[in-house]
Amino acid sequence: MTTSRTMRWVLLAAALVAVGYFGWQRFHGQDQATQADSAQKAAAARNPAVPVTIATVEKADFPVLLTGLGTVQGFNTVVVRSRVDGQIEQIAFKEGDLVKQGDLLAQIDPRPFQAALDQAKAKKQQDEASLANANLDLQRYTKLGEFATRQQTDTQRSTVAQLTAQIAADDAAIANAQTQVDYTSVKAPISGIAGLRQVDVGNIVNASTQTGIVTIAQIEPIAVVFTAPEEQLPSINEEQNKQPLKVTALTTDGKKTLSEGSLAVVNNQVDTTSGTIRLKAVFDNKNHALWPGQSVSTRLLVTTLKDATVAPDEAVQHGTDGLYAFAVNADNKAELRKLKAAQSVDGRTLIEDGLKPGERVIVAGQYKVQPGSVVTTKLANSDAAPAPAKADQP
Repeated sequence: MTTSRTMRWVLLAAALVAVGYFGWQRFHGQDQATQADSAQKAAAARNPAVPVTIATVEKADFPVLLTGLGTVQGFNTVVVRSRVDGQIEQIAFKEGDLVKQGDLLAQIDPRPFQAALDQAKAKKQQDEASLANANLDLQRYTKLGEFATRQQTDTQRSTVAQLTAQIAADDAAIANAQTQVDYTSVKAPISGIAGLRQVDVGNIVNASTQTGIVTIAQIEPIAVVFTAPEEQLPSINEEQNKQPLKVTALTTDGKKTLSEGSLAVVNNQVDTTSGTIRLKAVFDNKNHALWPGQSVSTRLLVTTLKDATVAPDEAVQHGTDGLYAFAVNADNKAELRKLKAAQSVDGRTLIEDGLKPGERVIVAGQYKVQPGSVVTTKLANSDAAPAPAKADQP
């Protein structure tokens, strides 16, 4: 009986130990799972996915442009001056009007010059009458034959020749007097815009004075003079020999296009003080968007690169080690890429090294991103951008 009772107690104790062990194991396992889950949640809380905006690196044609500042110049500019002395009787133009070549601008009192012309014409008539009489005398001496001395005949021939020459001189005097009369009507030498008049009706003008009556600037076509770096000169000359290069004139802030034209002249000398070359472009300017003296921004299209790697300007960041960008891989993690870029045009940057077409780059939200950061993405000008599907593993 004592042995049986002892065995029962031993079995009971063993059962209690087993139950306690399994209970401890279950409780301890749940506690470990809870701790692991808490650790994962804490890690996620410490490193949440960063929301960013992305764009795709493209393969596209990229224009190589040289930008600069230029000054608009009249294609031709003329200061209209009087070529004779006299009093102005009429001003026949309005300031700021478009005048055509040959239009009357001002009228100078023509009476003194008309009198000189009439005098020259009268002198010619007088000399013509003398020549006619001399010819008759010569004919008489010739008919007399041996009854007229040789000296008389020769003298008469000389008189006829002198009067003939005098008539030629009279013709020249008439032409000169007529020219002076014509100069009293001051006409536009070119077509263009008339500026502010410098004299009024009633004033005396002189051919020797430097002050003009008005300045006319030709604006159809019109020219823009600008500069380019001298190291670009070989490329400019090479492309210009193939065809005239396109030039765009914009407002000084670069926001509005004013006109499009073509490169006409590359100056024959480099400015050694600034290391630049002066260029002149010509624009049709039918809408009169360009005006003489106006400052403009210029874009010279040197060439177009085919199938270039192009990324948005917002993706390119400036760091202490140079340019860089954040690319997003298939796991939606950010990768730091060091870049080698050329130039930027219209919000796009030419990438020479560091990115490939088709890659996704971050264009907004970079300040929160570190290399390896998990990101949630949305396309620029779109709501969301799903991550690209991973390739099937073999």
